Amino acid sequence: MKTTYSLRELREKDAPMMLEWMHDDTVTHDLQINFAEKTIDDCLSFIKSAHDNPVDLHLAIADQSNEYMGTVSLKHITSTTAEFAITIRKKAMGTGCSRFAMQAIIDRAFRNLNLAEVYWCVSPANLRALRFYDKNEYKRVVIADLLVTRQECLLSYCEQQLEEYIWYHVLR
Repeated sequence: MKTTYSLRELREKDAPMMLEWMHDDTVTHDLQINFAEKTIDDCLSFIKSAHDNPVDLHLAIADQSNEYMGTVSLKHITSTTAEFAITIRKKAMGTGCSRFAMQAIIDRAFRNLNLAEVYWCVSPANLRALRFYDKNEYKRVVIADLLVTRQECLLSYCEQQLEEYIWYHVLR
């Protein structure tokens, strides 16, 4: 039987499963943030802040039994662009969960938010993510080609990351 997925609001009951992937080095070892130091209170705070946030949209990826599988996000939402992010639990890897969530959030960005571009970047060390994006035929771009290039949201990246990371985008 094929597993089906949906996107929904994050809930407090998701916090333990969120903390699970945060403390799983096989999931987080190539990510920019040190998730190993996060606590259950950090997860609960993130979930609470996700509700009614005008510039970030964080949603739970849920399986057919409504179990939290990961988080998919549009961050730094402007009138034209947003930065994509996704993290899933190890048990969801290889199940089609990421493919579904990515397509669903990008569709929401274009249809519901009327954005022109969704962009994201990946550390060159994160080979699993690079294989996933390339296999799914997402377009690599140089940062200068992004619509968002001059916006403040890129200030969260240091100059080395801006130059060395692999950048992707999808245009409406």
